[in-house]
Amino acid sequence: MTENEWVMVWNDEFEGDRIDPAKWDYDLGNGFYDYRNHAWIPGWGNEELQYYTREPENVSVKDSLLTIRAVKESLHGCGYTSARLKTVKRDGTPLFSKRYGKFEFRAKVPWGKGMWPALWMLPLTDHYGGWAASGEIDVMEIVGEKPDEVLGTLHYGSTYPKRSLITHVHKIPEDSLVSDWHVYTVEWEPGEIRWLLDGVHWATQNFWWSCSKNVEGVGVEAKKKSDINPWPAPFDQPFYLLMNIAVGGNFPGHPNPETHFPAELVIDYVRVYDKVGGYAEAPPRGPGKLPYQKKSGGKRGK
Repeated sequence: MTENEWVMVWNDEFEGDRIDPAKWDYDLGNGFYDYRNHAWIPGWGNEELQYYTREPENVSVKDSLLTIRAVKESLHGCGYTSARLKTVKRDGTPLFSKRYGKFEFRAKVPWGKGMWPALWMLPLTDHYGGWAASGEIDVMEIVGEKPDEVLGTLHYGSTYPKRSLITHVHKIPEDSLVSDWHVYTVEWEPGEIRWLLDGVHWATQNFWWSCSKNVEGVGVEAKKKSDINPWPAPFDQPFYLLMNIAVGGNFPGHPNPETHFPAELVIDYVRVYDKVGGYAEAPPRGPGKLPYQKKSGGKRGK
């Protein structure tokens, strides 16, 4: 893609001295209520250690930069505080969502054992079922103790626990680290999702699947082609944006004495583009095994 094939349709340059409430809201706390199973899920389903707040110590805007800060402090039984911003209100009212486009974040990312910063996207509605049947797009996340690598991940398949994922790993070139300024981008078109770092294309995914079948809210393994939602589900619905630092959990592990706090995710801008001329229909499903031949992964989200 060349630059002139995209036109900006939404952005935040973080001017002023506070988060724009017309663009962002906050997740708060250390978990969520699972209405399907009538149970409180602590640690956001991942045994995470942070309590998300909207306090200035955890999220601030200054000098045209947004800073999300993870702090080692006790709050409501948690040993850390942090922040998670999203372009949808806590009651589900959308502030911004989009189907297809170019999604771009310029950021400096903290690292260290137990750090789990992420720039990512979730579906506005569970059109195909609960996570991850309706999908998840991770523009950027890291394994905290690997500051020279970035991950790009898709979550899809059936509702947990029968979900699948694919993770692409990219080594940052030229002796740079995630703590330096980089531009993290996803270009999402029907049937294909591409990851870019500083404008350089480094990964493409054109195979996934979605199964809405479940038993009492619990996903089941797809057994035949008719179990699968029409291609390119689930990545054919509007998604919203999220930015956060999680601490600990079953993906990065717990922090160790060398992990530095406070840890700061600094974001210069978020920009979303549409493709000039619109989008073609999704091409036939890309290479990959049929979903009912694939093994499902364990739970992992943010």
